[in-house]
Amino acid sequence: KCFPQSISLMIPAIEAKQVYKHYGPVSALVGIDLEIEQGEFFALLGPNGAGKTTLINVLAGLTLATNGVAKIMGHDVVRNYREARRVVGVVPQELVFDPFFSVRETLSIQSGYYGLRNNDAWIDEVLYHLGLRDKENANMRTLSGGMKRRVLVAQALVHKPPVIILDEPTAGVDVELRRSLWSFIKRLNGDGHTIVLTTHYLDEAEELCSRIAMLKKGEIVALDSTKNLINNVSGYLIRLRLSSKALPSDLQPLLESYTEGCFILRVNNYSKIESVLAALRIEQIRVLEMELMQPDLEDVFVKITGNTKDMESV
Repeated sequence: KCFPQSISLMIPAIEAKQVYKHYGPVSALVGIDLEIEQGEFFALLGPNGAGKTTLINVLAGLTLATNGVAKIMGHDVVRNYREARRVVGVVPQELVFDPFFSVRETLSIQSGYYGLRNNDAWIDEVLYHLGLRDKENANMRTLSGGMKRRVLVAQALVHKPPVIILDEPTAGVDVELRRSLWSFIKRLNGDGHTIVLTTHYLDEAEELCSRIAMLKKGEIVALDSTKNLINNVSGYLIRLRLSSKALPSDLQPLLESYTEGCFILRVNNYSKIESVLAALRIEQIRVLEMELMQPDLEDVFVKITGNTKDMESV
């Protein structure tokens, strides 16, 4: 593991109590109460304007909360800001870099911010796992957007923080980086690091995160394990391509949508599928294609927030 073993596991990795943030008449955060335990892989999800990035900025000490208390590994982000910032690494959504240094120089300077000397071995490891070894001497301004984002991830990891916050880390990057990044991050999580993720790729959150908080208009509207959130979505969707363009009247109440020549029906349980097929046989309508779609995190997101899958942070 990369962080001191003396840290008590009884202390939450992240703690927020009644956190408010107002920008004039606009409330970006409204009474956020949240605890994230050490070693969790946790997701913050929500539509545009939900307050995810504002909450991250409060935790990182980049924004002062109007009211409330936020702590990282037991350190108040305001009163004990030095200690709080030493134990967290943040990958911002925006591409921020110094155009005058190479990749390795950037990471060496970042190490210096935390008083770390002789950090080359860890920098080498980070460069290797993020696919940056062949770019370590390249100037930052010559890198592609995807490569710059890799460097941002490396900067967040360079001081081996126990808490790692990733704000849209794979936005606009290629499949290769997504795979290598998540392989490395899962390894760090396995070593005990706490990972907090915001993403508009819902499949990432569903696959990686054990618990999820969903925000809407600055409030937490859902907080549970990923499994429980998905299980709370009632029913299943059946996608049918039929020999008829008309659906039997008995099945009309089940119709969710008609998309690309297919009827999407919602049924409460598996036994209802036979009733659907029986109704089609009575009308002598043939099934050309059929797909049973299990509920997923996108269904949960739409149900709770009333928004589509587009979830870029604000």
